Amino acid sequence: MSDPRLAIIPSRFDKVKRIIAVSSGKGGVGKSMVAVALALSLRGRGKSVGLLDLDFTSPSTHVILGVEGLVPHEERGITPPIAHGLAYMSIVHYSSDQPVPLRGADASNAIIELLAITRWEALDYLIIDMPPGIGDATLDMLRLIPRIEFLVVTTPSRLAYESVRKLLVLLIDQRIPILGVVENMAMSRTGYIEAETAKTGARLLGAVDFDASVEAAIGDPERLEKTRFYKQVAEIGARL
Repeated sequence: MSDPRLAIIPSRFDKVKRIIAVSSGKGGVGKSMVAVALALSLRGRGKSVGLLDLDFTSPSTHVILGVEGLVPHEERGITPPIAHGLAYMSIVHYSSDQPVPLRGADASNAIIELLAITRWEALDYLIIDMPPGIGDATLDMLRLIPRIEFLVVTTPSRLAYESVRKLLVLLIDQRIPILGVVENMAMSRTGYIEAETAKTGARLLGAVDFDASVEAAIGDPERLEKTRFYKQVAEIGARL
């Protein structure tokens, strides 16, 4: 029998104009920081914005936003609570800070359940903080979410970019729109990431400088918005 939840999921995004998945192909590149900064910067431009944290194994957007104890409203599904002006949905609403160890099929089931029951109201943008890697969770997103576009984050590291390259190739093979690549934590302008990205047919949207002040701003969005990191992400977001 087919899963009835799969028929519901596309309609949950009917009121969302654009869906942007912030992904990386691997962890440790600042993907969640970019996702949060992008969402906040779009909100700051007067847009209605949602933020969906789908990194079940290590959700961190709630830490960056400095929120806890949020409870979604339940009525014919669940409506995300508001955090710093964002419609915010995360597994931590239910798991708190406890680990959520899920294997392949269980992870897919959890994602399907969350997508099926979450009711998004009218939004200009929904920013999705994707799980790292190109496993089941990423493949589920390609299959389940309509009109999804990818913003891919890497660091200047050749090792990091190798994982990103595989993600780019997958997205291109699946004909998924790629907005571009963001080079995060750049220490200098070597041109390596831009040149390698161009080989795949994707484009480098911009580089975000390494900013030591970001760590102290975690949990304080107002302080985060004053960092060079935030301002550079906002400049990239304005070009989307």
